[in-house]
This record gives sequence, structure tokens and C-alpha cells, in this order.
Amino acid sequence: MNLSKREFFQVLGAGTMAGMGLGAFADADAATASKGLYDIAPFGSVSFLHMTDCHAQLLPVYFREPSVNLGIGSMRGQLPHLVGEHLLRTAKVRPGTAQAHALTYLDFEKAARRYGKVGGFAHLATLVKRLKASRPGALLLDGGDTWQGSATSLWTNGQDMVDACKLLGVDVMTGHWEFTYGMERVKEIVEKDFAGKVDFVAQNIKTNDFGDPVFKPYVIREINGVPCAIIGQAFPYTPIANPRYMVADWAFGIQDENMQAMVNEARGKGAQVVVVLSHNGMDVDLKMASRVTGIDAIMGGHTHDGMPVASIVSNPGGKTIVTNAGSNGKFLAVLDFEVKDKRVTDFRYKLLPVFANMLPADPAMAALIRKIRAPYASKLEETLAVTEGSLYRRGNFNGTGDQLLLDAMLEVQGAEIAFSPGFRWGTSLLPGQAITREWLMDMTATTYSYATLTEMTGSTIKTVLEDVCDNLFNPDPYYQQGGDMVRVGGLQYSCNPVAVMGQRISDMRLHGKAIEADKKYKVAGWAPVAEEARTAGNKPIWDIVEQWLKATNGRVAQRKPNQPTLGGVLPNPGYAA
Repeated sequence: MNLSKREFFQVLGAGTMAGMGLGAFADADAATASKGLYDIAPFGSVSFLHMTDCHAQLLPVYFREPSVNLGIGSMRGQLPHLVGEHLLRTAKVRPGTAQAHALTYLDFEKAARRYGKVGGFAHLATLVKRLKASRPGALLLDGGDTWQGSATSLWTNGQDMVDACKLLGVDVMTGHWEFTYGMERVKEIVEKDFAGKVDFVAQNIKTNDFGDPVFKPYVIREINGVPCAIIGQAFPYTPIANPRYMVADWAFGIQDENMQAMVNEARGKGAQVVVVLSHNGMDVDLKMASRVTGIDAIMGGHTHDGMPVASIVSNPGGKTIVTNAGSNGKFLAVLDFEVKDKRVTDFRYKLLPVFANMLPADPAMAALIRKIRAPYASKLEETLAVTEGSLYRRGNFNGTGDQLLLDAMLEVQGAEIAFSPGFRWGTSLLPGQAITREWLMDMTATTYSYATLTEMTGSTIKTVLEDVCDNLFNPDPYYQQGGDMVRVGGLQYSCNPVAVMGQRISDMRLHGKAIEADKKYKVAGWAPVAEEARTAGNKPIWDIVEQWLKATNGRVAQRKPNQPTLGGVLPNPGYAA
């Protein structure tokens, strides 16, 4: 895409207006507020709607955005590493509005009670239909992490989300957590359920033996007479971040050179607009945009960053738009292109929060969801306890939801130290809400959620923390795998994110005593990626936590997250105490 510097600043300014008018509607009734937020004037001739990382949340949920999303080095102070007021200033969104609540953690409990739940496929379906009606030919893109993250998705082997996405009208999809159902299941869905309906694209997945493409690398769809290419970029580190045995025959990776080849090939076939549907994570997308030419936009996911403004990245061939559409069905992004003389000349981008109170439920989708949930309703809705404080998972180091899991593991498994993976999926609860089995599964539902208890030396514990920390804070985005720092229970430690590999973790202590390198400690954890874990006979983590919850006499006190002492990185616009 080639626009002048002046034109780009004009367009960027237009993009920041997403939500600016909402202040006038903050105290209005739902219908009026909905009109103010969702009646978006069409622009240009080519439109894409983008959702990502819904993590199988079919119903509206509460979801707290992070108060810690550190950017280091060149990423400090840059999107997506802004939280709270810093993000609102960049987006030009007024504090206290519904848009501000959607984008930040600020006044979460108060704002959540005021504005209600977000997401839900029935409400999302209504918004998709509205936007497609005003934008004939618009394509709905799904960035992946769609078939995982809930009890019903786990128990139906992803079928609930497959059926919901077909009804929603998804046109093109890529993936990540989808692959944890195994190669055969993914191929079955793509070749049978999606045939003739949804294109599953991934230019960076090939067979290990001959290097053949496993899926179509891209598709070309015509929108109002304009040929548009959508190239898929699946999560490049799937065999590392998730069990390798689940994708044993497939090779992944970022594959910039092949991406460039696919862009060139699509352009050669007449594509006038080229969009990459990515599950790289936003920092990786930003670097890719600087290296690969000919891409008009990268619409990304994986890191769950709800970006109210588009980032514009220069590269040798021009400029590329980079966006990211949040998680949990909480947002729907709209990217409109003006195309003249067979190239993109202008664009508009908006990130729309999906407020269940402002969007009526689509009847057909609501009926499907009821049908999906009916066989499991009583099991899902069973109250295990009531929380006295808010429970959430998000932030670089810990959240109260993961602290609950850690506390349960420490007590039930008799461990000295507990680790919980730095997953970014999971929903939030407000004080006084029931901790149901459904919420517990929202926090733990994977196909390999085995609970473990292992003896580790102090030196091994440090190595684990150093490895995960490098994955999160490596200054080169291509060495980051997304996710957050492993959550730690029982152990106190210091972390310097800007130090070199092997020197970020220090002062590890247990009950005030320094961890000894050669001493062994009992460490609880869950979701091991090793293949032998499948046959070890360990209980799933939800059984461990449910046992703990049922022993609390029905009340769970507010959790205080165990956080490391940070050094070398504060103050930082990606950190709020």
C-alpha cells in the first residue's frame, strides 16, 4: 500500500476516532447507545470483519484487560504495550466510557456492573449481520484460537464452535489451539465441516517429510469486483508451546521467505488487496510487516491485544497496516479499503466492543447455543463456591484467577511451589459471583490439562523461569512465543526483564529462605507438553481445584497475586501497580 505521509496521518487520525462519540451515549438507553456505537458509515469498496481468540466463549462473559503488558527495548511505550490511561490517551478515548471499559482494566468491577457482559456469539452474530448489510460482500475473518477454551468445546471435540462459526458466517480462518485436537481432527473439520463454506489457510504449515503444504496458503476472493487475497499465518511455535505429538507430521515456523513468495504469487494472479490473517502475536506481526513487502494489512491475533488504532509499518515496498482484535469474542474489528487503479489508496479501521446489553441476541444463534449447552447445563452451572474478590487472568506475571489455581495445587498436592502456565485465555468473575464448574473449565480446558507433582532442584527451577522469561521478554519478537510469564505460587523471586538471558531471575526464596541450587523441592504444575504425560495417569487440574473449592465452606476469600519484584524496567507505560 502506498500513501503519502500526509495521507497516512489523516487516515490514522480517522482510525483513532473509534469510540470517540460514545461519551454522549454513556448514560443513554441501550438502543440509543447501540446506535451511537455500532452505526459505522461504510467506506470504500472492500471490507473485512475480523474476530480472533474467542477461546470457545459462546455466551457473554466478563473479561478484565491487563494492568501489566510490558514493552522493553524498542517496544517500550509502543502499541500493544500500553495499559490504562496510556492506552486511552493514544486511542483518544475518554475515561469512564464504555469504550474505556472495553479497552482497559480501569475501575473494572464498577464499570463491569455498569456496562454488563461482553461478547457472546448471539450478540456477535447480530453485529456481523448489521455490518455485512451495510458492507455488501464483506468477508468475516477468524484469526484462530476458536475451538478451545471452554468445557463444551472440550467435551464436543470442538464441534460446538465449528457449528457456531458456520452459522456466524466465517469466511476464512487460520489456527493455533485448534491443533491441540490433533492432526486428524483438524483435517476432518477442514475437509468435511468446512468444505465449500470456510477456507482454512496457513502458508507456514508443511509436511515434515516432503515439505508439502498441509492447508491452502491463501485464497483469492472477489469483493465488489476487486480480487482480494487472504494469506494465512498460523501460530509458528505450535510444536513448542503445545505438545509436539499432536502435530507430529507437520512443520511450522514464521517463514518470511515463503510469505513473500505467497504475496508475490497472489499479486501475480491479480490480487489488488492482500491481507494476512495472522496468529503470530502482535510484536511478531509488526516485525513481519517491516520485512515482507506487498501486504496491505496484517490482521492479527494470539496475544489478545485489543487495538483501537491501527499501527502503520514502513517496509522497502511501502507501508503495511497492523491490527489486533482482542479476545473472548469481546471485539469485532472492521477494516474498510478504498481501491483505485488496482491498489489500496485509503482505509478506515475501527475496533468495536461487543456489549451484550447493547446488541440484541440473534435468534438463530441463540437457539443453536441452547441446543449445544443443553446436555451439559446442570454440570456447567453447578456452584462450587462463591468468590469474595474479583477473579481474572491476564497480565505478564499473575492474576487472581491463576492465584486460585496455584493455591489449590499447593494445598491439595502438598507441594512447596506451584507453577501455572502463562495462558492468556480465561474469563473473569466479579465479587459475589458463583465459581461454577463452567468458570473453572474456562480457566483450564485443554486436551492435556494433566496435574503434575515433580521434584525439582533449585537450579532447575531457575532454568524454567529463565526460559519462560526469555520467551516473553526477548528483545527480538521472532524469539517470542506469546503468552505470559509462568505463574508461581509459594516462591518469591526478582525479575529484570531487560537483563540478558540467564540473568533475569534472581533472589528466589521459599518462606523467606534462599532457594538452594542443589536442593530438591516439590513442585506442582499442570498442562505438561511431554508425550509421556498422556499415560502417567495423573488427574486433570480441574479435579484438583474442584476438590479445593468444595473444601472452602462455600466462600473463597479475595486472592492476592504472587508477583515478582521487578527491576530495570520501571516506570513503564505498560505497567500499572
